[in-house]
Amino acid sequence: MSWDYLGYLASVFLVMSLMMTDVIKLRWFNLVGCLTFAIYGVVIMAWPVALTNAVLSLVNAYQIVKLNRANTELAASC
Repeated sequence: MSWDYLGYLASVFLVMSLMMTDVIKLRWFNLVGCLTFAIYGVVIMAWPVALTNAVLSLVNAYQIVKLNRANTELAASC
């Protein structure tokens, strides 16, 4: 398998994330894209790509948890 396909797959997830209107879906697609790009960066030894996307994965994961907590609190208050 050519590792380039992994990079293309990551790009597809990132582009799909930008087409989402639901912020939680956007974050999930972006998280998958960033994780895929981080793996791709490690495989091809492109450390700036791997590091940047690993950090962005953490940001997306944090935001997903934060959004889910806000939704849970909102549902509990109703």
